[in-house]
Amino acid sequence: MKKQQKNLELSIIILTYNVEQVIKACLDSVFACLKNDWEVIVIDNNSTDKTVEMLKSQASAEDGLIQHDNFEIIENKENLGFAGGNNLAVKKAKGKYILFLNPDTVVDKNSINFCLEYLKNNPDVGAATVEVVLGNGKLDYSCHRGFPTPWNAFCFFSGITKIFPKVKLFSGYTLGYKNPEEIHEVDAINGAFFMLPRDLGNRLNWFDTDFFWNGEDLDFCFRIKETGHKIMYLPEEKITHYKGVSGGHLRGSKTFYSRFDVMKLFYDKHYRKKYPEFVRWLVFGGINFRMGAQWLLG
Repeated sequence: MKKQQKNLELSIIILTYNVEQVIKACLDSVFACLKNDWEVIVIDNNSTDKTVEMLKSQASAEDGLIQHDNFEIIENKENLGFAGGNNLAVKKAKGKYILFLNPDTVVDKNSINFCLEYLKNNPDVGAATVEVVLGNGKLDYSCHRGFPTPWNAFCFFSGITKIFPKVKLFSGYTLGYKNPEEIHEVDAINGAFFMLPRDLGNRLNWFDTDFFWNGEDLDFCFRIKETGHKIMYLPEEKITHYKGVSGGHLRGSKTFYSRFDVMKLFYDKHYRKKYPEFVRWLVFGGINFRMGAQWLLG
């Protein structure tokens, strides 16, 4: 449906890829709290299932919840990945603030507005998220992370973090030493629910498209922090994330390998010049070992 307003407060961008089973629940939850000066843009990355057909049928259905003047569907002719797809949607967006929302989420009624008001009242904050809870009720640690420095990554992947989950020295990646029930600053949040001011995103040129799928949110957060802005975790409100539905993490698929490729890409982009070369050899050796072990274990 064609947008009637040129200047909006918030653009909610939802990138889809083969999510016909979950996207309606996501949109229903979004439209239940949608305001007149917000818009929803769904951009599809060339789905091979019936995601687009379902979206179009819901948008035109008389009894559908997906009826709003500020709603738009964009169909890509190829899969541009998470970064490329979202960056394209931003060019169409009219909001002063941008929310990137995964299609396999269901938002609580006040979660979007709470995060938006927090950003509006705290100009030193560059990005924020609410509490992201998995389908099993546990916290999605990706919404509440430290950066994967060599030490943090070693502790996490070696299992030391699980042994000492609340010790700062060993839980730097999961930030398990911080109280998840209180508002606080974090290093990074994930793309499941990622809100920021449009001006800051423009300044940083949005997601780095070198990250096809995975790692782009972590990289974006790193660059936001470099500007001096804070990244905040706001557990006053929450969403539910049925993680992995839209990722297609199948053995042998591009997204399976990308999880490990982006670890190397992130290290080279942000840490290679900060650490001796032998540290890079150790890091990459650990990543390769991890990839092989995951392949064997399925």
